[in-house]
Amino acid sequence: MSLFGDAIAWIGDGSHWGGPGGIDARLLQHLWITFAAVLVAAVLALPLGIVIGHTGRGRLLVVGLAGAVRAVPTLGLLTLLGLWLGIGIEAPLLALVTLGFPSLLAGAYAGIEAADRGAVDAARAIGMSEWQLVTRVEIPLGADVILGGLRAATLQIVATATLVAYISDNGLGRYLFAGLKTRDYPQMLAGAILVALLALLLDLALGSLQRASRRPPRGDVSPTRSPAGAAPSKG
Repeated sequence: MSLFGDAIAWIGDGSHWGGPGGIDARLLQHLWITFAAVLVAAVLALPLGIVIGHTGRGRLLVVGLAGAVRAVPTLGLLTLLGLWLGIGIEAPLLALVTLGFPSLLAGAYAGIEAADRGAVDAARAIGMSEWQLVTRVEIPLGADVILGGLRAATLQIVATATLVAYISDNGLGRYLFAGLKTRDYPQMLAGAILVALLALLLDLALGSLQRASRRPPRGDVSPTRSPAGAAPSKG
């Protein structure tokens, strides 16, 4: 049987399901780590990106710092944090937050900057406050780009979360490290397949959410058309 077939057989083996080290438990751990890292990174990056996109202030400095963070090797950062914080989930979680921060920040300020300036100026002209401009105009108009940043960050984090097993007994990456140590290559490939499938499912879900954000709200009437059933205006 081929290595790929052996890996599929390994995944389908009932003895590898259930218990603290089973595939189901590792999947939940991987998802928890991914969502926790994305949530923390979003809490830090999205407000900052929205403020930058709205005001245009500090863009070069913050974007430059985010680019520098993006260039840091994740494995090297994880090793340094592991030496500092010790064995556990704290070091890999902090490393994953650092990894996801630049994509979320870029998506946030780019989404706000991409909002139609005509609509923003019109909203400001009718007396909307800056808070109302951001929450009612700029964020809805830039939601597609903002969600694109969230999608990119999530995919980066879910794939890199395999490194969590480097210093912590958590996630699907444990199968890769255990398989490498024991030369159990079907187990290694099985772990890689599971991570790829998980990333694909998350990408499909976030892609659907991103596409939904592009649809105009129901009942929206184009200013160049009269509502259905209404008589056309006479010149």
